[in-house]
Amino acid sequence: MSEAQEFDVDARTEAPLHGSEVAVLRGSLAYQRDTLRWKCAGLTGEQLAQRCPPTDMTLGGLMKHLALVESQWFDHWFRDAGYAPPFDSVDWSLVEDNWEFESARDDTPKELRVLFDEAVSRSDAVIDEALARGGLDEESVLKSPKTGETFTLRWILVHMIEEYARHNGHADLIRQSIDGQTG
Repeated sequence: MSEAQEFDVDARTEAPLHGSEVAVLRGSLAYQRDTLRWKCAGLTGEQLAQRCPPTDMTLGGLMKHLALVESQWFDHWFRDAGYAPPFDSVDWSLVEDNWEFESARDDTPKELRVLFDEAVSRSDAVIDEALARGGLDEESVLKSPKTGETFTLRWILVHMIEEYARHNGHADLIRQSIDGQTG
């Protein structure tokens, strides 16, 4: 399929053991993001599309899914700016629940990495702006459909760390099934 994308695991962001709440939260999120990059690095398109039964998840699908999750929380919920491309052109009422996982099979490793990196970059800009305005207590524009309350930036950052940590566990198992790499 396409060339593999590299990632230097020694350059992976480490979350600070001491520091402000902002530094620890952002460092922890950056660590989780880099862990996903590492788990997906060095693989071909075919490998990124490889399943680890019984799940239908793939590493490429996880990259695309987490790019969508970044846009969902920071673009949609927090800013009410809609979804970023290519997610803004998807008719979500017509596609399967796992659209990003299925469609990732058609993307090259480079396309997936660029999509993921651009989503992270946009999210980081939103975080920077929110921190400058109101800090971790800055509230989302949209409200939770379950509670009717806004989301704080603090809550979204913690949720994103949880989301990545859960999916990085999946990525670890999938990667090991592809080439035996662990860590």
